[in-house]
Parts: sequence; structure tokens; C-alpha cells
Amino acid sequence: MMRVVLATHNAHKAREFQTILARGVSELEIVTYDGPEPVEDGATFAENALIKARFAAAHTGLPALADDSGICVDIMGGAPGVFSARWSGRHGDDQANLQLLLDQLADVPDAHRGAHFSCTIALVAGGAEETVEGVWSGRLARAARGANGFGYDPIFLPDGEGGASAAEISPERKSAVSHRARAFAALTPLLAALPR
Repeated sequence: MMRVVLATHNAHKAREFQTILARGVSELEIVTYDGPEPVEDGATFAENALIKARFAAAHTGLPALADDSGICVDIMGGAPGVFSARWSGRHGDDQANLQLLLDQLADVPDAHRGAHFSCTIALVAGGAEETVEGVWSGRLARAARGANGFGYDPIFLPDGEGGASAAEISPERKSAVSHRARAFAALTPLLAALPR
């Protein structure tokens, strides 16, 4: 069994990674990270994911995974981007972040409300570093809709979902088509190639 540390203290996220990756990689155990947190001061999702993965790999001696993700609005030059979780100034305040973004786009016509979710996963193992990215394109609604999901899901209208928000589609559907699902699909062959 190969052990890979996930650079998070969030046991729920570790279980999610384990479940998704087990479909494509046999004999893989995802473990949570119990060490100190690095400063995420990268300017891109890839930089932040690598900072976390390098830190966890150095601290544990295990191959390490880390992810960074957020929403990128076309008319805002890709913002909030890496600042998605703290857009309102308070880290992790989903409702305040979502409301601020809606307020900032209040006068923007529907034709210019294009956006995408982006997820980058970094893998650091044996001195090698890899990053993979998943992108989920769509546009932003004018008001929150739906009870599934979290973060910006209630205002994100993904392409190909008939106008439903990411918080209105089923969790199963979301886990199959989201930015994270696409990043995981690109990550699986990298993990499968690691020496056992």
C-alpha cells in the first residue's frame, strides 16, 4: 500500500481524495497532514498548491498532494482567483464572499458574466514536482440558487447543465464534471506511475 499525504488538516477532504482516487489507482492510502501550515503567498493556484505540497513532503517524507482552487471571473481579469476564499476580507466566509462578488457584478450584463472554476493539484514525490489543472466553465447568475454545494456554487451556472447552478445539480453529477473531477482525472495517471 502506497501512502500519500494530503496537505490539509481537513479529514473530510482526505476522504474525498481517497474515494475519488481509489477508482483509478489501486493500493493507495491518502493520509492527512498534521504538521505546521505554510504561508500561501503564491500568485497562482499552481504556486499555492506547490507551496503546500512541498511543505507536507518535507515534513513527512512521504509523497504529497495539495490543491488550490477558486472562481475566476472574465470581466474582472480572473479575480477573485487565488483570493476566492477571502474575497470579502474574512477567510472562509462563504456568504460574505458570494455577496460581495454579486454586488461587484450588479451592473454587468448577462453577456459579460462569463466565469470558470479552476482547481490545481500539485504532486511532490521523490524530488519531482507535477501540477495538473481542471477547469469548469460557465457564467454567473444574478442571485444565489440551490442548496447543494458550498462557496460560490449557488451563483455559478456551469455550461451544459441547462441553466442550473452548481448548487442545484446533484452531488454525484458535480463530482463527475466539476473542476476538481477534471483535475483528478489528470492526476490519476501520475499517481499510478509512482513506484510502489
